Amino acid sequence: MNIKGLRAFYLVVTKGSLASAGEALCLSQPAVSRLISVLEAELKLNLFHRSRRSLQLTHEGKLFFQEAQRILEGFDEIPQIVNDIKQQSFRKLRIVAMPRLSPGLAAPVIARYTSKFPNVQLSVDTLSRRDMEKWLSTKRYDVALVTLPIKHDAIRTEPLYNIRAEVLLPSDHRLAQKSEIRAEDLQGERMISLFPGLLLRQQLDDIFHAAGIKMSYAIEAAASPVACQLVRNGAGITVIDRLSVQGMDMNGLCLRPLIPARSMPFGLLYLQGNEVSPLAQDFIKELKTYLLELQDQWGETLELLPSST
Repeated sequence: MNIKGLRAFYLVVTKGSLASAGEALCLSQPAVSRLISVLEAELKLNLFHRSRRSLQLTHEGKLFFQEAQRILEGFDEIPQIVNDIKQQSFRKLRIVAMPRLSPGLAAPVIARYTSKFPNVQLSVDTLSRRDMEKWLSTKRYDVALVTLPIKHDAIRTEPLYNIRAEVLLPSDHRLAQKSEIRAEDLQGERMISLFPGLLLRQQLDDIFHAAGIKMSYAIEAAASPVACQLVRNGAGITVIDRLSVQGMDMNGLCLRPLIPARSMPFGLLYLQGNEVSPLAQDFIKELKTYLLELQDQWGETLELLPSST
C-alpha cells in the first residue's frame, strides 16, 4: 500500500478538501486526487462520493478511515523506534489498561514500581474493551491489564485472578442493611449498567437471567468509572467488583456481595511470539505481590489463579 496515498486520504477527510490536503502535503490538488484514485484502485474500494463541490465519504470510506488512523499512528512512531534502537534506550515500559482497572490496580502498582525503579520511563494508556482488541495487535506495548476473556490470534493471555461481583450502593440505601444482596432484591431499583455489548453488561444480564429476572436499567453508561460516579451522585446502584472501586472515595457508599456468587476474571495480555521484557517481568512481579496483599485483606472475594502465583 502506498503510504503517501493513505496520508492523502486521511488529510482530505480531516481537513475537509483536496486543496487543504494538498497544502499540508505540498502537492497540487490534482496530485492529491491522483494519489487517492491510486489508493482506491489498490484497495478495490470506493472511498468517496464525488461531486463538483465536495467529496463525501462512502460507507466503506468511513470504515476504512478508522483503520487508516491506526495505521498512520503506528507509522508515525517509526522515527522514535529507530531512535530508541540507535540510542539503545530500552528502559521504557508501556502499559495499557481498561478504565475499570486503571485507578484501583494499574495506578497503585505503577506507583510502587516507579519507587523501586525510578530510572524506568513509563507510558500508560487507557482503552475501553471495545477498542482494546483492535489496538493491541497494532500498537507497541509491554503489558496489558484487561477483563477476560479476550480472543485474538495476535494475543496470548495470562489469567491472573477472579473477583466476586458486588453491589455498589449508598450507605443509607435500604439494601445496605443486608450482609448479602440477592439478584431478586434488585428488582424495582434504579439500576445503572454499561451499554449493551460490553462485557460487564453481558455478565450482569447473565446474572439476572439465571435468577429469572428481566431487568430494565434506569441508566446505561459507557464505562464502569462513570457508573460508579453516578452511584456516588445518587443516581442509582450498580454491580461492580471491589478492585474496580479501589482508591475511590467510599464515604457514603458501601459494597455488598451479590448472591448467588458470581466471579469476574481478569488477566494480562501479551503480543503473541514476543518475549516479556525484563522491565515488564519486574512490573508483573510487583502486580502479583500487590494482588497477594489484597487477597490477604479480602479473603474469598479475590481468588488468585495458579498462573499468577
